Amino acid sequence: MPQNHPEIWLGRVIDNLEKGDVATWLEGIAEIATNVTTINEGTLSEKQIIHVPVTDFDVDVLINNTTYPIEVQQYDDDTIQITLDKYQTKVTSVSDDDTIGASYDKIDTVTKSHVKSIKSNKFNKSLHALAPAADSVATPVIEATGGGGATPLTDPSGRLRLVYDDLVEAKRRCKGKGWRAVLTQDHWNDLLLDRKNFGDQLVNYKEGMPSPKIAGFELHKFDDGTHPVFDTNGDKKAFGAIPVATDKEASVLFRVDSVAKKTGITKQYFIASAQNPRTQANELNYRHYFVATPYQAKGIGAII
Repeated sequence: MPQNHPEIWLGRVIDNLEKGDVATWLEGIAEIATNVTTINEGTLSEKQIIHVPVTDFDVDVLINNTTYPIEVQQYDDDTIQITLDKYQTKVTSVSDDDTIGASYDKIDTVTKSHVKSIKSNKFNKSLHALAPAADSVATPVIEATGGGGATPLTDPSGRLRLVYDDLVEAKRRCKGKGWRAVLTQDHWNDLLLDRKNFGDQLVNYKEGMPSPKIAGFELHKFDDGTHPVFDTNGDKKAFGAIPVATDKEASVLFRVDSVAKKTGITKQYFIASAQNPRTQANELNYRHYFVATPYQAKGIGAII
């Protein structure tokens, strides 16, 4: 039973959170190299935080310098505190028969809904966090144009389709290398229709293969996830906000070296049936900490 093998049950859940269904767009993003601090452990206000040094510092380069002594440029360093998102599953009632032994098949059967729910929510929250709050020079939010002109391309609902020129405009405003684009299902399908510019790159794309690169973006899908939405003013709505008809779902753009992630602890909570006279059943749930975040408000963007 779990109380006899707690480390095996918890270890298996942690392993399944790290493997199985993954968000490809999170792969290769640097894990923040700092220790996690737990505040108010064991209480309702428990949270996990990290302190990250943030440096917005570029050294000026002198070319063919003839002036000495060389001017001193002051190093500027600061630290920010980031609170990891806390994901808690609801308590599941489990019969004694379902908790006998510690085989992986048995553990996975009991805990798969917990693992799936945690993953789904943390991927959705992460993608929302990587989208900019609004359009700016450092955080471009591009509107799909359908090609513009007198008769722009639209889908049956009247939504302007994403075209190759829109990706080129996005790349023009997204400076530097190493950009990823996590496309909405609509935007991915828009590009599928444009065989002239994309040929079979998207049609023949298979899971596990290198992501296609178009217009300088490494393209990713997130079919089972929820993308952030922007209102008519071009502002990102809060995570979990109910969209209205005029909102636009956003494809998310980010430069890999401008964002980071951090995995905190995963906890298992368990009450054995012998200590649970009210229901005479075992009860368990899980708590998982994780965050994905831009370092600063730059190197991120969106297409709406």
